[in-house]
Order: sequence, then C-alpha cells, then structure tokens
Amino acid sequence: MTASAPRYMARFRCIAEACEDTCCAGLTVPISESRWSLLRQKVAGTPDEASVSALITPNPEDDTGRQAGILGKRADGHCAFLDEAKLCSLQRRYGEAVLPDGCSVFPRVLTRWGTRVEMAGSLACPETARLCLLTEDALVREPVPEEQALRPQVARQVAAGDDVWTAHAETVREAMLRLLERREVPFAARLYALGRMALELGDFYFPGTTEGADGERLAGILREYESAETLASLGAQLEALELPGGPWAGICGAVLRSREAAVGSPRFLSLVRDVHASYGGPNANPDEAWHLHATRRSALDSLHGARVHQYFLHHALNHVLRHPFTEAPSLLNAMFLLVLRASVVRWVLLGHPAVVALLEAPGTPQATLDAAAVEAFQVVAKHVEQAPTFLDFAKGLAGEGPETFARLLILVKGL
Repeated sequence: MTASAPRYMARFRCIAEACEDTCCAGLTVPISESRWSLLRQKVAGTPDEASVSALITPNPEDDTGRQAGILGKRADGHCAFLDEAKLCSLQRRYGEAVLPDGCSVFPRVLTRWGTRVEMAGSLACPETARLCLLTEDALVREPVPEEQALRPQVARQVAAGDDVWTAHAETVREAMLRLLERREVPFAARLYALGRMALELGDFYFPGTTEGADGERLAGILREYESAETLASLGAQLEALELPGGPWAGICGAVLRSREAAVGSPRFLSLVRDVHASYGGPNANPDEAWHLHATRRSALDSLHGARVHQYFLHHALNHVLRHPFTEAPSLLNAMFLLVLRASVVRWVLLGHPAVVALLEAPGTPQATLDAAAVEAFQVVAKHVEQAPTFLDFAKGLAGEGPETFARLLILVKGL
C-alpha cells in the first residue's frame, strides 16, 4: 500500500483542548462490534465498565457489525466520554485502539484507489479548515507515511471496473483538478466550464456505461476543456449571462433555516442568527438580501479578492479529493453539489458579523477575515454539508440532466 495526502493533511495534528470546537459534539458516532468488544475487554473490572455498558447502546438498524453500537451523548450534545480538558477519557486510559473508527480517523477521510490510499480532510474540524484554507501550498499532494493514514481498512473503495465510469474515474478527476487550477480564468468560469464538461460527458459517461469507442470520445472532450480558447469562450458566455440573484439568495437562506431547526450547537446557531440578521432577518426578501450580498461581495473582492479566491479554490479542490464523484448518480450531480456547498459558505461568509464589520472599517487586518472564513467553512462543513436533510434537499433541487445544468448556472452566477 502507498499513501498520499494534500500537504495540509500531512501537517495536521489535533490541537485538542486548544480547539475552538470539538469533534466530540454534534455528531452521531457508531462503533463496530469488533471495537466494542475490544473496549469491553479493556474496561472489564475497572470503574469504566459500568459507564461503557450504560452509555453505548445497540444500534437496531445495523445487521453488518460495522455500526453495532451508538455512543451516548450528554444533555448538551457532547460525547458522554469527553472529559473536562476536551479530550477523550477512553483514549486517555485505554489507547487509540479502543476508539470507534470515526473517532480514530476524523478529520481524515480515506479513499482507496487500487492499491493506493488517499487521505483528504474534513473541513468540519477547525484545524483542518485553517490549514486547508489559509496556506498557499495546502493542496499540493505528496506521499505520506502509511501509519499516517490511520485504519486504511475503513477507506472507501473507488471500484476499478471494466465500465467507462469506473475505469476512467481517476482520469476524469485529474482533469477536474487541473481545470480548477487554471488561475488565469475567473473562478466562476472554471466552475461553469466543469458544469458544461459534465453535461457533455453525461450523454455517455455515467454509471454502468461499457468500454469501447466512448473511451476515446471521453478523452477528446477532456482535451477540449484543457483548451485556453474553450475556457475563454465559456468565460465570455458566463459573463454575458444575466440572471436574477434573488433565487440564489433564497436557496442559501432556506438551507440555513432548515438546519437551524435541526441543530443544537450554540456556536452554529449564534453564527446563523447573525447571518440572518445581516441580510434583513430570516424571512428577508430574497432580492433585497441578494443586493446586500452582491454589494458586500464586490467590496470584499476589492479589498481581499486574492485571499477570498484562495479560500474557495482550496475548498473546491479539497471537495473533489474528499468526495469521489463516482458516489454521485452523475458527474453533473457531483458538480452541482460542490457549487451548492460553496454557495452556502459564500452566503455565510458575507453575512459573518466580522466580515460585515471589516467592510465598514477597511483597515481591519486580514487575520480577522481569515478567522471568519475558518469559522464559516468549518461550521457549514460540520452542520450542513453532510446532513441527510441537506443532501435530500440538494438532490431535489438539482433535478436531472439539462435541468441540473440550468440550476447549476444560477448557483455559479451567485458565487
């Protein structure tokens, strides 16, 4: 096995009690039968035996042994085994081996491509968000020691098959990453080009397609989207396209309202309420909210455009590495989800009270913007991006085929 990771994950170390958040809150954590059995052996005859028995309950929905139990939570939503120093009491006493896979691996996200394991990061961790967003070389990929890719046996597998969809998945992904890195092209135009490329490929490139001449057709389309002329033409098309921003603002506001009703995290709720207030309240007129957002976006770009571009470029690159598009029903659907997630973060960032204040006092240090960006990206990643209700909303909003592309355009123009 070989292992690789973007440079920010090679640098990652948990900062534990110094972290402004904790991964031991707000998440449902399953434990496999094997880890649960090991834990019971380790705590047998100790004062922890009774608490482990009481605080880990069987998962009635599991029949595989992979999610046999669920870790209990305190009334405040924190893991029952979290101690006063924001550290895991079980790990402190019995070692990393007793931890559920999710606790051991997080914020690492492991994907196996053949014999190679890739380690990306979840931006739901403040430290990974900081390292990913703020360091210029964060997304440079490099080999890492195998032991750094903890528990490679839990890595999801990108199946290598004889069909076009899986056989060419890595080739398509590398083309996506190269296109995102074309910094001479405006970022929104790169996303638009990716959407157009996905739409064009979608005629024949989808799960279950068989090998044959279509492999050559796929390679030809990928080459076309490497062309500077193609990208310039698409950029001009996007620039000339006029779409109302109200629907984009309405979508972003609706996502936050739906999660506000479901999340108990004071940190998340405080930020969301501030964001709502900055746009005129949770029930603000979408067109008026869009006008506020567009004005702030223009002002922030004039002050810190390169820095903001780095945030969203790194978010997009990490998204492609962290979420294999083969998990989506189509490449276009995968692109739609990327752009929807980026839109929600953009909305939160431009409504963040620190950013609103910065625009009123342009001499504010860049570090203030960086801190707001880390909070915006991390909070959205933790409480929005992976939530089943959000994913269901995204699926319904996307529609299918050309309809998906039309709706992606609305999102791209909002960015």
